Amino acid sequence: MEQFTNLNKSFIDGEWTEGNAGRTFEDKNPFDQSTITVFSIATVDQLQRAFSSAKAAQKAWAQTTHKERLAILKKAADFLQSNKEEIVAIISQETGGSQIKANVELDLTIAYLEASFDLVDKIDQGRDLPEKDGKQNYAYRLPLGVITSISPFNFPMNLSMRTIAPALALGNTVVHKPDTQTGLAGGSIIARAFEAAGLPKGVLQVIQSDLEELGDEMLTSKDSGLISFTGSTPVGKHIGEIAGKMLKRVALELGGNNPFIVLADADMDRAVDAAIFGKFIHQGQICMSINRMIIHKDVYDEFVEKFIDRVKNVPYGNPKDPKTIIGPLINEKQADKAMSFIAEAKAEGCKLALEGERIGNLLTPFVFVDVDNSSKLAQTELFAPISTIIKADSDEHAIEIANDTEYGLSSAIFTNDLDKGRKLALTVESGMTHINDQTVNDSPTVPFGGTKASGMGRFGNDWIVEEFTSTKWISAQPDFRKYPF
Repeated sequence: MEQFTNLNKSFIDGEWTEGNAGRTFEDKNPFDQSTITVFSIATVDQLQRAFSSAKAAQKAWAQTTHKERLAILKKAADFLQSNKEEIVAIISQETGGSQIKANVELDLTIAYLEASFDLVDKIDQGRDLPEKDGKQNYAYRLPLGVITSISPFNFPMNLSMRTIAPALALGNTVVHKPDTQTGLAGGSIIARAFEAAGLPKGVLQVIQSDLEELGDEMLTSKDSGLISFTGSTPVGKHIGEIAGKMLKRVALELGGNNPFIVLADADMDRAVDAAIFGKFIHQGQICMSINRMIIHKDVYDEFVEKFIDRVKNVPYGNPKDPKTIIGPLINEKQADKAMSFIAEAKAEGCKLALEGERIGNLLTPFVFVDVDNSSKLAQTELFAPISTIIKADSDEHAIEIANDTEYGLSSAIFTNDLDKGRKLALTVESGMTHINDQTVNDSPTVPFGGTKASGMGRFGNDWIVEEFTSTKWISAQPDFRKYPF
């Protein structure tokens, strides 16, 4: 892994650059607190240089041929594939994720990169529009310019690449800041892949820094035309406020309070299988994780019994062990936060059917039942292996409960009647609903995104083209017009 752990610097204007802040950040394994690497922190001046470099490089990059951009994207994908074993190890160690999670993340990263191959010819292609009064009309898609990218700690590589790859394919340049807790998987390894692929200098900048040093400078640069952010809703609202004042575009994927609805006619064993995966993959630290299980009263007791029986046997421990499913939360602060949710729920009288334990930053599963949807426990994005199970009186009541939240990211409905499932799915106030599946689904070829407080904009081909390009109307007048004055 040394070829990657040594990449503990920023990547500015094509060079690996020591941060000038005079501070460092210790990138630690959240399971055993061992040091993976130590990052030097970049300054505001270095960030501003990165934006200037990205702006200077953008026009030349946009003028490269489709074939040239495609070749670089393919080489970057080959680099990631060729170093898969080492990269999976780093993803697991930085995020505390299981071997399953780390492999899924790298596979999704490569899938997003490969999907961007289909985007290289989406710019500069004029489209004929209807002729009107002798005027010939054409619509062109052009690169937006410089894109600001900010990614979180939970799926750092995938959630970085889903912005970076399409942005580059469409002729934009990118200034990217990963969460420093996962700075290798979320930033440095991606920069190295594109460096190895021959990406011209300045086209991708990766800044290793923190909020203390940068403040809002990632958001306020006049050189950037769009901010792509994945993270919490409060931060997303702050970004939206700043972007609105500057008339910048945003692509925001924010928090979720995702409902998992089980109707009376559902296959209970399959529903429980899905619930186990959708709740406990990566310890529940996914914006799409199941946050509320809403179960029809007719099957409520059966579901609860089978779910708890399965939960008791979910393996936990060191993510290096291939059998481990539940590993640590990302840091002590997040573990403290999760325990405070549990303590508060207990104090409010929420019924705990299965009590877990805390082992360092690792929490074994906690299961609350007969939860009131209006409770703080049900209305909070938990981001931890804490399950809340709610009883619904009817199908309509289940939908009502599902929609009673400020969030609207992902959702799921279990039923043996697919037609009914599709009709009900249209009434769920979320950007995505999965029938007979759990809530954690992603693909580079679907419109991925949320509603309400879960964000705005859509990732995925071809919807990302709308986000990352501008549309230009060109008209031509074969015969000179006669004007009224």
